Parts: sequence; C-alpha cells; structure tokens
Amino acid sequence: MSLKENMTTLKFTELGLSHEILKAVEDLSFEEATPIQTLSIPKIMEGKDIIGQAQTGTGKTAAFGIPALEKTDIKNKAVQTIILCPTRELAIQVCEELKLFSKYKRGVNIVPVYGGQPIGRQMMALSKGAQIVVGTPGRVIDHIERKTLKLDAAKLVVLDEADEMLDMGFRDDIELILKNLPQQHQTVFFSATMPKEFLFLTKKYQTQPETIKVVSEKLTVPLIEQYYFDIREHQKLEALTRCLDMYDPKLSLVFCNTKRKVDEVTSSLQARGYAADAIHGDMNQSQRDRVMAKFRSGAIELLIATDVAARGIDVDDIDMVFNYDVPKDDEDYVHRIGRTGRAGRTGKSYTFVSGKDIFKLRDIQRYTKVNIKRTNVPSLADVENIKTTMLLEKVKSFLKEKDTEKYVGMAESLISDDVTSLDVAAALLKMAVASEQKEQKEKADVFSAKKSEGYSKGYSNTGARDHGMTRLFINIGKKDNVRAGDFVGAIAGEAGIRGDAVGNIKILEAFSFVEVPTENADDVINALNASNIKGKRVNAEPAKESDSSGDRGDSRAKFNRYSKGSSSSYGNKKRSGSSYEDFAKRR
Repeated sequence: MSLKENMTTLKFTELGLSHEILKAVEDLSFEEATPIQTLSIPKIMEGKDIIGQAQTGTGKTAAFGIPALEKTDIKNKAVQTIILCPTRELAIQVCEELKLFSKYKRGVNIVPVYGGQPIGRQMMALSKGAQIVVGTPGRVIDHIERKTLKLDAAKLVVLDEADEMLDMGFRDDIELILKNLPQQHQTVFFSATMPKEFLFLTKKYQTQPETIKVVSEKLTVPLIEQYYFDIREHQKLEALTRCLDMYDPKLSLVFCNTKRKVDEVTSSLQARGYAADAIHGDMNQSQRDRVMAKFRSGAIELLIATDVAARGIDVDDIDMVFNYDVPKDDEDYVHRIGRTGRAGRTGKSYTFVSGKDIFKLRDIQRYTKVNIKRTNVPSLADVENIKTTMLLEKVKSFLKEKDTEKYVGMAESLISDDVTSLDVAAALLKMAVASEQKEQKEKADVFSAKKSEGYSKGYSNTGARDHGMTRLFINIGKKDNVRAGDFVGAIAGEAGIRGDAVGNIKILEAFSFVEVPTENADDVINALNASNIKGKRVNAEPAKESDSSGDRGDSRAKFNRYSKGSSSSYGNKKRSGSSYEDFAKRR
C-alpha cells in the first residue's frame, strides 16, 4: 500500500481516537493527520504488523505513538510497549512527544532508557512501573540482563528508523530484544529505506505485515538552478574551492556519502583557510548543536555533512548546495538540494560527477523530471578575474565615501616623474591581493596547529591500522564474556557515536583493543570509563604502538607494560598494590 502526499488525508477526529488523545491533539493545534498517520494509526490500532516507509519529518512518532497510548491498559503497570530508537537524542524526542499526546490520559507512565544517563536513575523509574519504554538497543539489553526490564507482558514493539539502527551495527542487539518478547505480539517497523538487512528482519519477526509507503509528490524546488561538473575524483576539491572563490556564497552545504569523506574534505578546506566545519552521525548532540550554532551565526560559512546528519538542518539562507559525491538514493538528492532556495529565495546546486556516477545522475534526472545542466569548472583565470572585479567594486564604494580626503595627500606624495597615479593604484591593488592571500595562509596555519594538538594527548602512536583512528586499550576481554557487539553498543550508546565508526576490534583473554576515530577518542574514553560492560567496570586508555606486535604475546608482559609509570590510568586506578598473580586471577 502506498500513498502520495497529494492524496486525501483524514482529520484526527475521523480516526476513532479517544477523547483524551483528541484533546491533547487539539492543544497541539493539530487538525489534519499527515499521510503516514492517516494510514498507520487505524492499522496499528487493529493490531496488524506494519512496515512503514517514510522520511523523517512526516509525523512518524504520532503514527505509532498514538496507537501505543490508545492500546495501553492503565491498570496494568507492566511494560506493554517497547520502542527502540538508534540514538539517545531520538529516544528523548520520542518520549517527549508521547508525553504531550498522553497529557490527559492519566495513569500512563512513559520511561526513556538510553546511554549517557546514570543507569540507577532509570532502574528506579522502571521499578515504579512503566507501560511504555523508549530506549536505545544497548541500554535496553543492559536492563534486560539486570532483570530491571521485563518484556513478558509486552504486546507491541516499534523499531523507529530501523535502517539507521542497522547501519550503526545494532542488528544482534535488535534480534536479542525481539527474542525476549512474548510469542504473541505486534511488530511495527518504520524505516526511511529498505535495505536487505531490514527486509530480513521483517520476514523473520513479522507476521503478514502490511507495507505503508508515503511517496513524496513534490520532487524538487523550481527556484533552484541545478548544475553538474563531469570531473575526475581527484579534481573535486579544486573544483569546490574554485566555486567558493568564484561565487563567494554566504552559507553553503557540502554533502558527502561517508563520514570519513566528510572529515577529509573538512580538513582540506580548513587547511586552505576556509571557515568550514563538519557534522555527521559520529558526533554527539552537543557537538552537533555547537557546529549548527556556528553555522547559523555565520561563524562558519561552509558545513560539510552526511545525509543522516543533515536531516535536522533547518536554515533558510543557504545560498548553495554542493554534492561532493553523487547521492546513492534519488530521494536523497531532492532532500539535499532542498536545503537551498527556501522561503522564496533562489539557490544553486552543483553535483560533482566522476566516472560511472554519470549513470546515477541520469537516474536522478528521470526521477526528478528536471534537466540538470552540465557546466564547466571555473578556471583560475575566471576566479582571478572575479576576485579582481570584486576588489574594484570595493574600491568604487570607498571612493563614494567622504572620509578619503586625508589619503589623497598620501597618494600625491608617492607620485613623481617616474611614478604615475596609475602605478600607485596598481601597487595598492597588488598589496591588497597579497594581504588576502596572507590571511588565508594564517588561517591554514591556525588549523594545522589545532590538528597537531591531538598528537600531544598521546594519540599519535597508538598502533591503529587506519589513518585518523586511535587504538584504545580496554581492561576486559574473553574472560569477561564480552563480544565485539558489546563494545560497539557501549561506544554507540554511551558516547553517542555511530556503530559503523568503530574500527578494528581485537578481543584477547584479559583485555581488548578497539579502534575509534581520533576526533572522538576523548569522548569515547570518558564515556567508557564511566560505564559498565557485562557488569564489569570499564577502564579505557590510549594504547601504545608497541602493543601492536604483542597482541598474541605474553600476558605477563602486558601486565608489566600497563602497570608501569604514573601516566597509565590502568596502573593508577586498578593496580593499587596488586601483583601479576592478582591480574592473572582476574583472567
């Protein structure tokens, strides 16, 4: 079943909802349900398994949240609905929305459980009775294992943004939770895309599900001029910087398909002196908020982002959008370029097409029914000419000012038999251009200094296999029954980093090594050191490069290495006079 946005929708009063819910909806000034709500609410109320495909911002939370509230038995204090979300930010958002809808439905208790919040506080909240639990997979499993969350009375399970949870490496966790549910229950999966892994889950855990797909009718914005460059991969950065120099946009968005590419492009632009910053799924909410605040205020002019991270970007005066990589999904192209040309303004989009990407671009053109024009990358001469023109325009505006008279005498003193007024003007223009180039170089130097700052924290020689990664030593291993998924879940849940950002994981008998992005190393270490995995207190610190060759070596050598020196947090916090024999016993 599918629905287009221009199809007839229903009013909330036509959906057979209770008086309490309708009153809360009225307080929120909602009258007409969105397409996904119109189709989903009645089906979920009937108890059917649902696969809902819709983008963020279409009203999915109400689509599954309202039926969950309506189906809740307020006399029963056991957990009746479990809602899984990929991030703590989304879990909090879903919980807050459900509380708004349940404003007049007395006796419904909604509890969020997620990493980054003291687990004791959540245990206390659950012990008081919670009919609806909203949480991230890692923390939900933690509560299940502690027996502080029981799902034997659960009637409804919802996976919100299921594709994102799978991308973050939560498949094992999701399956473990689903297996803990009673045999008779209703499953509702919402996802923006339908990857194979997602379809596997639906076949395995749903019974005759009905698919509800909301298709967007409005494919593109007519006020956006759309162009593409047919260039080689290694030419993209130069093409981007020339466009920025040529058109001098006030605010611009640059989209890349991967977070690693986002980091690479951001570093390269900062090194060239551009006011740029990155936003992607590995960053926690506070980091994203800081970057967005700088972007909105104009402190940074360039924001480099992945599609996932850009979902929450709502800035009206973005002049240009650059598709550094051709998006993998046709709809993603529409969402990307729709960030410009808003509120009646005009905008431009440039897509960098390399090699076989041209076939993908043709698919996008068929999908959007728009001709994306091919154009040439501005040449160095074009950029130089436009910069000179802009400088001359500035000079003309200064000539209109009345306070330039005191400089006339200075200029006259430079004119002689061998120096004309034209020579003086040319020299001053040359100095102005040189000054601008110097300023860009100083910005690049500041960036280089900041980049090297990370190496002073001991992250430069940790033995990581991949560039841009830091290798961490963690004090638990096979003896503690940990698996790779435990580390991924803990890092994603506690530090707010996407699971697929975690690199190589090596689990040894008494300890483990995990690679994480260097830019997130501080957050990961702090988060892990304040958490437990499998009931074991975690201690994490940067590994030493020499550990790379000793992974399969003697445990006594390991103990000696991590119990020496005052700089070792493992030695300081855990040793406390213990011997290698004590260390061996812990194995």
